[in-house]
Amino acid sequence: MCLVTGGSAGIGLATAGAFAREGAKVMIGSRDPARGEAAVRKVRAHGAEAEFRATDAGKPNQVEALVAACVDRFGRLDCAFNNAAYGGSGALTADTDEKEFEETIAVNLRGVWLCMKNELKQMLRQGGGGAIVNMSSVDGLTGSPNGAIYSATKHGVDGLTRSAAIEYGPEGIRINAVCGGGFATEMLARGYGHDLAWVERYRRPAIPLGRLGRPEECAEAVVWLCSDAASYVTGVCLPVDGGLLADSASYMALRSIPGDA
Repeated sequence: MCLVTGGSAGIGLATAGAFAREGAKVMIGSRDPARGEAAVRKVRAHGAEAEFRATDAGKPNQVEALVAACVDRFGRLDCAFNNAAYGGSGALTADTDEKEFEETIAVNLRGVWLCMKNELKQMLRQGGGGAIVNMSSVDGLTGSPNGAIYSATKHGVDGLTRSAAIEYGPEGIRINAVCGGGFATEMLARGYGHDLAWVERYRRPAIPLGRLGRPEECAEAVVWLCSDAASYVTGVCLPVDGGLLADSASYMALRSIPGDA
C-alpha cells in the first residue's frame, strides 16, 4: 500500500500511476479536492484500488488523518512518497516577505517532517519495515539564486532524509530522497512565469540530455527506491536531473539568470 502526497498533478500523479501499474493500492493526498478526485480516476484506470483525501501537508491534524485513512482503507502502509511542495515567487532573499517564507517552510520542510513522523510511527507499529521517499531538488544540493528559501527547505529535506535513514535503518525502514532537476510540470512553468515550451528552450543548453524530464521518469526512480530492487539503498539523495549537476559551469550559468528573463 502506497501513500503519495501532492499526488493530484505532475510528478505526484505520475508516481501514483506508476505504483498502480506495479499492482499497489494507492492513497493520494493533496489540497485540491476536484483535482484529487480526477487523479484517483486516472489511477483506477490502471486497474488499481485508489482513494483520495484532501490534505494540507503543512497541517499536523490533516497529515495524521491522512495516514490513519490509509490504514483504515487498506490495512497498512508499506511505502510513501512525500511530494507536496510550494515553489515560491522567485524573489531575491532580501525581497522575500515573511508570509512567503512561512508558507514555503510549512509545506516543503515542516510538511515533509510531519508526513515522515506519522508514516514512521505507523510502519513501526505494524512491523515489517517500509520505504519512504522524499521529493527534494537539485537546489537542495547547491545554492539557488532567486530561490533561496526554496533551496533552504530542500537542503532541510535532504538532512531529514539522511538522519532518519540512520535512525530507522535498524527497523528495516529505508528512507531516501529524489533530487529533481527540471521536469515538465506546471510548477516549473509557474516558477519561470512562462509556458513549458519556453522553459524547455531556455533550460535545454544546460542539460546534458538536452531536454526537460518527463514526470514519469522521476516516478520510475521513486518506485525503484521503494522496491525490493533497492533493498540495500537508504540515506541517498539521488539526483534525477538529466545530468544537470554533472556540468557545474552550465548549471551556474542557468541559475544566474532570473526566472522572468
